[in-house]
Amino acid sequence: MDVVALGELLIDFACLNTDSDGYPTMAAHPGGAPANFLAALTKFGAKTALLGKVGTDAFGKMLTGTLQKAGIETRGLVCADDVFTTLAFVTFDEHGDREFSFSRKPGADTCLNFDELDLSLIDEAKVFHFGTLSLTDEPARTTTQKAVAYAKKAGKLITYDPNLRKPLWRDLEEAKKQLIWGLQQADVVKISDEEVEFLFGLGVEEGADYILKNLGVKLVFVTCGADGCYFKNPVASGQVPSLRDIQVKDTTGAGDIFGGSAVWKLLQYGVSPEALNEAQLRDVVTFACTSAGLSTTRSGGISSVPEYEEVLKRMEKQ
Repeated sequence: MDVVALGELLIDFACLNTDSDGYPTMAAHPGGAPANFLAALTKFGAKTALLGKVGTDAFGKMLTGTLQKAGIETRGLVCADDVFTTLAFVTFDEHGDREFSFSRKPGADTCLNFDELDLSLIDEAKVFHFGTLSLTDEPARTTTQKAVAYAKKAGKLITYDPNLRKPLWRDLEEAKKQLIWGLQQADVVKISDEEVEFLFGLGVEEGADYILKNLGVKLVFVTCGADGCYFKNPVASGQVPSLRDIQVKDTTGAGDIFGGSAVWKLLQYGVSPEALNEAQLRDVVTFACTSAGLSTTRSGGISSVPEYEEVLKRMEKQ
C-alpha cells in the first residue's frame, strides 16, 4: 500500500444552469477531498485506500462502487444504516465564484469512530493523508487525531490539506485552531493562498516560510489558483505557473488532484521531502499543476483526473 487517506466521501452536486427564479439544475458527481486526492494517485499507478464512512443509502452504495471502479481499496470504508451519506451542493455567485452548501447535520463522514478504523491499512501504507473536514465535528475529530498519532508513531510520511470550508465551521476561531493543529502534524502540506491569508494574515512566500520555520513542516506547496503554485522546503523554493490556454469547465477537486499528483511524484523520487532540490521540486509541481489544470476541463472530482499519458503530453507541449 502506498497511500491511505482518512476523511469524507460524498456527492458533489454542481450547478449546470439556473431557471428564471435562480434555482439551479444540478449534476451529481462523486467527491470528497481525500477521495479526489486518492483518485489522482491511483490513476497514476499508486496503491491506495480510504478510511471513511457512508450511509447504506443509494448514494453510499454508488460511492463505494465508484471507489472500487477507480481502484481505491474500500475495505476501510464503513457503511452505516443510521446516518445518511454526506452531500455537498456547489453553486456560483454573480462573480462566478463557488459557494458551498452541505447536507451534513450530521453526515456519515462526521460519525466515523476510531474503533471502526481498519488500522492494518495504515500499517501497510507509506503515507497517511488527512484534511480538516473530518475535524469539524465529533466523533470524527477525535478519530482523526488518534489516527494521525497512530500513523506518526508508526513512522509514516504525513501529508495534509487544510481544505477550509467556512460554512462547515460553527466558529472560525475554532477552525483556525484545528487547521493549525493539522499543520503541526504534517511533513508535507498543500495549502491555498486564501488559507495562508486566513490563518496567518501573510502573503504566499511569507506564509510558506512561516509554516516551515514554526510548525515543523518539511515541504509546503501553496496553490494560487490561476497563478500556479509556490513551493518551499529547507533547501529550495520557487514558483510554477498554472496551465494556460485551457477551457475551464469545473474547478471542483482541482486542489485535491494537485495534491495527489504531487504526492505521487514525491513517491517516485523516493527522497525525503526536505531534501528535494529545486529541479526536483519544479518537476513535481509542474506535473501536479498540469494534472490539476487538465482536470478543470471536465466535470467532477474523482471522475476528472486525466490519464498519465495526457499529463506527460501536455508537459512536453509546455
